[in-house]
Amino acid sequence: MIARDEDLARSLTAALHRGDLTAAAEEAGGKTARELAEVLARCGRADAAVLFRLLDKDGAAEVFEHLDAGTVRHVVEGMRAEHVTELVDGLDPDDRARLLDEMPASMAHRVLAGLPPERRRATAALLGYPAGSVGRLMTPEVASLHAGGTVGHALARVRRIGRTAETVQVLPVVGPGRLLVGTVELGELVLNAPETPLADIVETDVERVRATESAEAAARLLGESDRVALPVVDEEERLLGLLTIDDAVEELERADSEDVARQSGAAPWRGHYLTVGVVALARSRVVWLLLLLVAATLTVNVLQYFEDTLAEVTALALFVPLLIGTGGNAGAQAATATVRALAVGEVRPSDVLRVMWREARVGAVLGAMLAVVGTTIGSLLVGGQVALVLGVSLVAVCAWAATIGATMPLLATRLGIDPAVVSAPAVTTLVDATGLLIYFTVARLVLGI
Repeated sequence: MIARDEDLARSLTAALHRGDLTAAAEEAGGKTARELAEVLARCGRADAAVLFRLLDKDGAAEVFEHLDAGTVRHVVEGMRAEHVTELVDGLDPDDRARLLDEMPASMAHRVLAGLPPERRRATAALLGYPAGSVGRLMTPEVASLHAGGTVGHALARVRRIGRTAETVQVLPVVGPGRLLVGTVELGELVLNAPETPLADIVETDVERVRATESAEAAARLLGESDRVALPVVDEEERLLGLLTIDDAVEELERADSEDVARQSGAAPWRGHYLTVGVVALARSRVVWLLLLLVAATLTVNVLQYFEDTLAEVTALALFVPLLIGTGGNAGAQAATATVRALAVGEVRPSDVLRVMWREARVGAVLGAMLAVVGTTIGSLLVGGQVALVLGVSLVAVCAWAATIGATMPLLATRLGIDPAVVSAPAVTTLVDATGLLIYFTVARLVLGI
């Protein structure tokens, strides 16, 4: 699939550079919206704008929905504001709000002002919710049913208003004042007799989320509930909209991408990798690298402090890279496991003592396994005493690293900090310095120096 996208991008770009717009338009006309969105991301700024203008109106609107933030900027910068407004006007409210949120502010204001009043109000209402909340992600276009009717009445209402809703697979059922009663699936309506009271088949014990709650948490809840949509309500339990499975999947992909970036010691960026500038990518990484560079001076200070010990038993220096590398990796593994468990709700900050005890034992077991290999190699290279120092240190360092790696994300969450921010790079740097303290302390005790 990736190779096909690359071939298509090269073919269309070549046609554009030859000036053969007819060939480019014909080739683009037979491709799916997803394929064309990927091609636009791989094209340069000028080629992306030209190629997008070659698409017919309906095709352009469908492709526009699949574009990421960076490609949207490339495309809209090559179009007049009224054309952008026309495209945005044809989107679903949640997609419209997402794209406006990703556009440059000046362009977003012009496009929003050009929308019809009803769509402008609906879009502004979604953008009024806090950034990162499920309110910005939900669709307000729902086919809601009235609790007091029959299945026949419900089906008639779905036929009447269903085309204006983003989904009819899950239908919210509301009472007076749009208070959420429950939901019913379309299949249940079809399979029951028209005279059946709707109340008999409504599922009242359904998960629902407040519009101000975290979009990521709501998306994970939807995934766990094995449904295709989740009702979104206000503080008084009034129905506001639905979080649909496609939007939930996009949110989880975005959240996971952010976590991966932060776990690697970089700030997350928005948009397709190929549309992000070199300077922007460097900026996303440099802050953590500078912080880690400063933090690494701890390791230098530890080595300087134990300089006499190293001078007396120079063989200890041979295993410093091995030890700190192993400790850093053990800590990073524990940190990654804990961040993942926090994200899916398997552990909470209140579980910190249980997690510490569990990871300390896991680390000790791992250290013991590694110590068997390390001691054997060390005995062959430098003799039994230094090999013993290495073996004991591996057990202690791995246990300590796993404990620290598991604890830091939990403490970060308790303090309101994204746990991914303090995961692998920070844990690795801390374990490097403290691991050397353990190593040289063990050496002094075992070797009597």
